[in-house]
Amino acid sequence: MDLPKTKFVIRDLLPQGLAIIGGSPKVGKSWLMLDWAVRIAKGEKIWNFPTEQGTTLYLSLEDNNSRLQERLLTITDSAPDNVHFATYCFSLGNGLVEQIKTFVAEHPDTVLIVIDTFQLIRDTGSELSYASDYNEIEFIKKLAEELKITILLVHHLRKQGDSDPFNMLSGTNGLAGGVDTMFVLDKSKRCSTNATLYCSGRDIEDREIELSFDKDNCTWNFVSDSSDNPEMLLPDDIHLLIDFMKEKISFTGSNTDFTNEFISFCGKEISAKSLKRRMNRYRRELEENGVVFQSNRSNGTRADARTALCFHSARGCL
Repeated sequence: MDLPKTKFVIRDLLPQGLAIIGGSPKVGKSWLMLDWAVRIAKGEKIWNFPTEQGTTLYLSLEDNNSRLQERLLTITDSAPDNVHFATYCFSLGNGLVEQIKTFVAEHPDTVLIVIDTFQLIRDTGSELSYASDYNEIEFIKKLAEELKITILLVHHLRKQGDSDPFNMLSGTNGLAGGVDTMFVLDKSKRCSTNATLYCSGRDIEDREIELSFDKDNCTWNFVSDSSDNPEMLLPDDIHLLIDFMKEKISFTGSNTDFTNEFISFCGKEISAKSLKRRMNRYRRELEENGVVFQSNRSNGTRADARTALCFHSARGCL
């Protein structure tokens, strides 16, 4: 079968279909979405990613017209005619689908509709369950597929942290399971101007994009991309292990002794078993960063498991 290739609104980042972006309140996700809507309407690049120019619709459901206009004038002095805005719409089960279909029929070159926020279009009687979350997402996804556009939902994060940022999306895993593409905009510190945009999806590679917020024009500027720097995707404890071995240079001893020294260095609690599992999982990445290790058991028992590590410099293993 001669099937068409996946179309992208933002090349390699935002494909056609249903996407969701999560972030804490006031983290800056609405500024990011407004900037995307304007730039895509203009056909401008978003950072280093080319865009597919077309009509965009931004449903800014938490704003009034005055605030929305102020935000728009902050990020641009030349908003194109093909970017449209609304501060009110019907709910998902009470007319929104018909409104979106009417808009796309009137603007057949529509490529992107942003709904900010997803919670405000949901039916208030919906129960909180995996099935209800997935069904709502699947309903919107089929609409995006039918209209051959991208619909991007803006959503909140749970207060509880998680090592996997996508697990922090408010609601059940039915949301993440149903969408085609996921983003999470996360700051390490509330007052920081830097943030990480975590990206994952069926049609894109997992990546982390480091951003910096420009307070003058309220836009997010590109800093770095894990696709250009693959080591950005390594877990924190592997980064710490590399730093530890750069300082330690070499080690020979039991797994328990090594783990205790590592804990003293980094201040994080981790079991010897978990650390060894992480090291085995990321052996290739560790070797690429100069850390090589070998494990053995002196009498074949787990209790006598020992580890030998060294850090490679340009002159070899020291």
